[in-house]
Amino acid sequence: MSLLSRLSKLRLGKPALVRRSSLLLLSNGFSSSFRQTPPCWIYCGKSCGDDLEKLLIHNFDGTDSTVSEKKVPREMVSHLERITIGASHGWVATLKDDGILRLHDDLNPYASDTDAKRIPLPPLATLPHCQTKIVTNVSMSSSSPEDEDCVVAVKFLGPQISFCRPANKPEWRNIRIENPCFYSSRVMFSKKHDTFRILGSGGYIIGSWDLSTKRNKPKFQRLRFQNLPELTKTKRDLLHSCCTSDHLVESTSTGETFLVKFYRRATSSGVVYMKTRAVMVFRLDDEGNAVYTQDIGDLCIFISMSEPFCVPASSFPGMSYNCVKLIDSDEYGSITPDRIISKSFGWACPYYIPPQNID
Repeated sequence: MSLLSRLSKLRLGKPALVRRSSLLLLSNGFSSSFRQTPPCWIYCGKSCGDDLEKLLIHNFDGTDSTVSEKKVPREMVSHLERITIGASHGWVATLKDDGILRLHDDLNPYASDTDAKRIPLPPLATLPHCQTKIVTNVSMSSSSPEDEDCVVAVKFLGPQISFCRPANKPEWRNIRIENPCFYSSRVMFSKKHDTFRILGSGGYIIGSWDLSTKRNKPKFQRLRFQNLPELTKTKRDLLHSCCTSDHLVESTSTGETFLVKFYRRATSSGVVYMKTRAVMVFRLDDEGNAVYTQDIGDLCIFISMSEPFCVPASSFPGMSYNCVKLIDSDEYGSITPDRIISKSFGWACPYYIPPQNID
């Protein structure tokens, strides 16, 4: 039985409020002395000559958007020359025709503007009956590929997923996924479980890899949806008409894991964009229960074409709590239990950058 067939009336809650507090956020949720920057988004570039662009930054702390003095190659922020294929922890991945995947800190406004880091990984190897030209997303096990134990995961459209340790004799470990429900899925790293995890189509099963073993086959966990809201026939018909995408996100501050389901449909007039029509959030436990919720507490979830993350909203003035922020290649949105606010546009850098440590 499908998830939608078990729903009948969506109950909406009260508006999310805005809390104001200190700019200080502790790097692991609350047990470190590192200060952190607010989450941000590079929404475009401003030409400054010589095929360079200054970054236009939107910080999620109630402050106005700013123009950074950091200059980056135009191809990093261009609609016409887009070479970026994913991001994680503020590192953006590029893939050109030479088949070399590179990790850049150019779009991290808090990284050095005079000594940009661009880390090439070994040439990609394509497994039989797979492809490595179209990337679903990129994930990293730590905040920098220069960390000795950092593992980079690349999920390609289709059966192949590949892993590499950039700082430790880099070479690709390529795995062919047998189950087709994972072919279009995104990969994420779970600090809680110390594994890379991937959510099957429809959100009913999670596959995970523990890279400390030599096992290539993932370990599976089936999910059971609970506390489902009731939907009217009109709402069910709307959701059935939408394209869905499923995202796993983990809170390092609370230890919780969430499954976020987006329901999007093409606009009916003018320039055709995909627009979010509904969002559902489920809180997962270790037994595989996925409990529908409209209350994620003080958290704000950030979902983009980067690896998703969430932060305690009370750590930043002006940030909404119990909220989901979305950016895709053609939509920017903010979702609370009672409303969806979104803007359709073609975004060249659809990547949220998580908080960065300030030494």
